[in-house]
Amino acid sequence: MRILAFAVLSLLLGCASAGLRAGPLLGYVHTREASIWVQTDAPAEIQIRYFPQGRGEHALWTQSLAASAESDFSTTAVLGELDPGQRYEYELWIDGQRASRPYPLAFRTQSLWWGRGDPPEFSVVTGSCAFIGDPKSDPPGLDYGGDYEIFDAMADLAPDLVLWLGDNLYTRKTDYSSPGGLRYRYREHRASPYLQRLLAAAPHYAIWDDHDFGPNNGDRTYPLKHTALELFETYWPAPYYGLPDVPGAFQAFAWGDVDFFLLDDRTYRTPNRWKSAPGRTMFGADQLAWLQGRLVESRASFKVVAVGNQVLNRHSPYESLSEFSEEYRALLRFIVDERVEGVVFLSGDRHHTELVRVVPDGGYPLYDFTSSPLTSGVHVLAAGEAERANPDRVAGTLVSERNFGKLRFSGPHEDRRLTLEVFDAAGERLWERTIARSELEFPAAD
Repeated sequence: MRILAFAVLSLLLGCASAGLRAGPLLGYVHTREASIWVQTDAPAEIQIRYFPQGRGEHALWTQSLAASAESDFSTTAVLGELDPGQRYEYELWIDGQRASRPYPLAFRTQSLWWGRGDPPEFSVVTGSCAFIGDPKSDPPGLDYGGDYEIFDAMADLAPDLVLWLGDNLYTRKTDYSSPGGLRYRYREHRASPYLQRLLAAAPHYAIWDDHDFGPNNGDRTYPLKHTALELFETYWPAPYYGLPDVPGAFQAFAWGDVDFFLLDDRTYRTPNRWKSAPGRTMFGADQLAWLQGRLVESRASFKVVAVGNQVLNRHSPYESLSEFSEEYRALLRFIVDERVEGVVFLSGDRHHTELVRVVPDGGYPLYDFTSSPLTSGVHVLAAGEAERANPDRVAGTLVSERNFGKLRFSGPHEDRRLTLEVFDAAGERLWERTIARSELEFPAAD
């Protein structure tokens, strides 16, 4: 094989092999295919050896891939010829040498359940606002990040997938004015030792918000947004992003009987302060039309829509879809007029966690589960703040400490349930709420 020949040549020439800088990160996983992202510290040849659990004699190899400077020495291997519902082990090979990790390298493909019984039970861990300190860039004495053990607590729950809700890293002022600065921040953050176990623990999916897009409260005027998108696509592998004629960090995927719609709230956003702009938008007409089309065609039990900013919070003085009133009304009116059932929103950004419930005219209860922050600073609603008494917040769900969320989908097909849980940085559960699928339905017509 090519990678073995490369190893022999390296030994003959006395060349040292490249080292593993970050990963492996388990990317998307389907019934027949999976992806694995890897980053080295120098040019290297990467190959993955994979096989059904405990059956190394049936191993397959991916093609040999080059990790080069053009991609920040990263590459994504695609594992094919997989069987549904099967657990696989894999090995990472760099320049012909196996790179070991102190935790299991394994994954399970999605199962075939359509027409074969009830949908599978599965869980998702989620969160936003993951700041990791960088002494080389941060002001002396900055104490904004912490509780980094939260990433191991997330891995300890053995989720079926991980969904990042934006601000998955924090670009600094030294970063977002140049392509090299953006690359530096993505490269430094991904290599953090705090993240490595979680990266390999389950398939990862992500949206972005302003801090992994570029500057604080960034919008469509950001001149490096295309560079930021290229980096996002490189570091978060997915089958596709955007549409052929509509670039952006949005996509959709299915897991079990749930459809996930991951939106881009920055690329087409009208500047927040431009209040008189005609047709103010967070998503843009094309992305919103894409979402509406996918929602109306979905037959999933739950339709989970993930957005970097809050969607339903009408009482927030900060960034929220409600500030873009035309899109807010259009989206809720579409759900009601087209009778799209089972919609649940996920959001990040706020540096506190809460569950907001809104019932649109003629509709069923819509929920927005905000999960924030993971390791960045915490927003504590002061006693005098009007938002502290938000009447749309579900009682007992406000959390003002570092935390992460979990979504658990369970029950037979006729009685599916979504259980939302919140855990502190040590993995202790703070609250739990269950939403029955039957609650997210329109009344039967007379």
